[in-house]
Parts: sequence; structure tokens; C-alpha cells
Amino acid sequence: MSKPRDYYEVLGIERKASEDDLKKAYRKLALKHHPDRNPDDKNAEAKFKEAAEAYDVLGDAEKRKRYDQFGHAAFGAGGGGGGGRQFTNMEDIFEHFGDIFGGAGGNGGGFFGDLFGGGGGRRGRGGAQPGRDLKVVLDLTLEEIDSGVERTIELKRQEHCGTCSGSGGKDGAKPVTCSTCAGRGQVSRSQGFFSVASPCPACSGRGTVVSDPCGTCKGSGREIKAKEIQIKIPAGVEEGMRIRVTGEGDAGDPGAPRGDLYVVVREAEHQIFQRGGPDLITEVPFSLGQLALGDKVEIPTLRGKVEMAIPAGTQVGRVFRLRAQGLPRLDSSARGDQLVRVFLEVPKKLTDRQKELLREFDNLENEKSGSKSFLERIGDYFSGASAR
Repeated sequence: MSKPRDYYEVLGIERKASEDDLKKAYRKLALKHHPDRNPDDKNAEAKFKEAAEAYDVLGDAEKRKRYDQFGHAAFGAGGGGGGGRQFTNMEDIFEHFGDIFGGAGGNGGGFFGDLFGGGGGRRGRGGAQPGRDLKVVLDLTLEEIDSGVERTIELKRQEHCGTCSGSGGKDGAKPVTCSTCAGRGQVSRSQGFFSVASPCPACSGRGTVVSDPCGTCKGSGREIKAKEIQIKIPAGVEEGMRIRVTGEGDAGDPGAPRGDLYVVVREAEHQIFQRGGPDLITEVPFSLGQLALGDKVEIPTLRGKVEMAIPAGTQVGRVFRLRAQGLPRLDSSARGDQLVRVFLEVPKKLTDRQKELLREFDNLENEKSGSKSFLERIGDYFSGASAR
């Protein structure tokens, strides 16, 4: 009997390799020597099994420790036993390493299950399927986001058929193994070197069919019904945020869980406020007199009005901060701020008296500064620019 190869050599890694390196090396070899990629190749099949046996030992911390100390003898008659598993067929390998091949619970989904039709891709396809997740979009105003809100929504979803209680069979008829996929829930087709798997069209991936279907649901075990669901939206949610409502999606197969409902927040445009995270931004118009002389004004917020002082000589574009007048923060009990940006409201129509006063004001400004008027300075600027 030939001496088995060193397991580190089989996987092509160093002895100090991490657990992640081990897994990557095994996946690479499994892809290279996969039996569906190398049909009728006994050498590839042997290497596929050899790599699985190596990973079975090195992928287990306790077995690896014993192997590093005693080598293959650690699992011989005098080495403690219980390790160095010998895989006799491909099904055994896929069942044992379902997580490596991308599926949860040994079902062999993910990369290998999608790419190849054999092996782990056939695991669990005939089992009870959970219900589909559903999604609804919910429009919310800033006022609702500020306080939080409860909404009752109506949606149509799949429920277990009331006639057959979800079995799909008439008068209690039991499902039988699907003859198209032999209960695997998948059918495969060859594409060059690869065998591509897809859900069986006859049983929709369940692995079973109903020979005497229920007249209400036509054998599907489900029917569409309207359902009202109450949803609680926390204060401070943002545009595009998804809220998961567990167990409010479509019904699954009997014994399998429902899907979930995802509520996607869509924020309605507000006439006054813009949002920047938890902060609110608003632009407030002021007259020249208010900005020049100063004033006290009432500023609208989401929760009423607050008084804000405008100091004399305030410049256009200045931003004032109203503390804690923004939206609630999701991650704490604090609130954002409200930012008030100042802009000058210029009257479109002036009376003769207003015009007279503004000209007088402009003249006084010129006398005080000893310079040309504002309009003259603007004209000089553009004249100089055109000359350049």
C-alpha cells in the first residue's frame, strides 16, 4: 500500500497557513478537479477525494494539531483514531462540506451549486422552501419622520390554500417524487466543460409533485389574499432606508417559514425644509433694513416657531444654527440642528418715496466712503475687464 501524501502538500499550502488560506486552497482544487468538469476522469476524481480528505483533517483545529504532531499515524490504529475520513463517493464529500461549496446547512448552493449540476448542488432542493420576501415603498413626510408613525398598509401576498391547507393535494392527496428531476429539484444541461443546473420546471424546485391537485390552488398549495399589516416607523429614518418586518412576506411550503417584508422609506419633498442627515436647512428672506439694523424674528420649525435674533450688519448668505431643532438621530436620543441661511429679499416694485429714500441712502454711503456709487464701481469693473 502506497504511503499517503502530506496533507499540506496536497492542498499546496504552508504549515502555518491560516484557516482562510486552507479554505481557499481547497475550493481552488475542488473546482479544478470537480467531476462535472472532468467527466470519466478517474485521476481527477481521485485528486478531488484526496483534497477532501486533506481538508477534513487540516480544516479541523483538533485534528490538525494531532496531524502536525504525529502525521498520518495520528489517525492509524495506534494514533487515537477518529480522523482522516475516507470518502467513498462524491455525494459524501458534498454532504460533508456543504458550507465550503457555498450553501448553508450542506445544501451545496452558491458557487458550486449554481455552476455544476452534480454533487452538492442537489442537496436540499427537494426540501420545504421558505416564502419569498416582499417589498413595499412607503412615502413619509418630514413631520412623520420627525415624530415616528404607525401605518396600516394593505398588500397582496401568498397564503396557504384554505382548501388543502397548503399541501396542494385534493382531499388529502400526498405529494410524490417528481419524475423529471428524480426528487433533486434541479435539472442540468451541459455547456462545454460545465453542467449548468436550474430549478426543475415540473416541480418548481420542490422535488415533489401532486398527482391529484387541489381544485382551488391547482396544486400550488397557495392562493393570493389581501392582508392588512400595521407597521411602526421609528423617528429619524432616512430616504432609501429599509425596515425589515419579520415573517410578513409570502407563505412558504408547509413547515417552512414565511418570507419577510421590507419597507423602503421614500421621503416626500418639503416646501420649506431641505434635509442633510439629521439636520434641516431652510432659507429665510430678510429686508435690507432688518439685516442692516438687526431684528428679532420668528423662524418656522417642524414643531412650531422659535424666536431668533438677527444682529445688526448681518451679511447675505450667513447661516444661523438653531440647536436641537432638527430631526431625531436614529442611533441616540439627540436631535440634529436647524440651519437658517439668510438671503436678501429685494422688492420688485418701489414707490416714488422708497426710490427717493434709497437714492438718498446711496448718496450718504458714497459721502461716507468718499468713493463712487455701487453702480459706478460695478460699471468700472466690467469696463476694465473688457479692456483686458
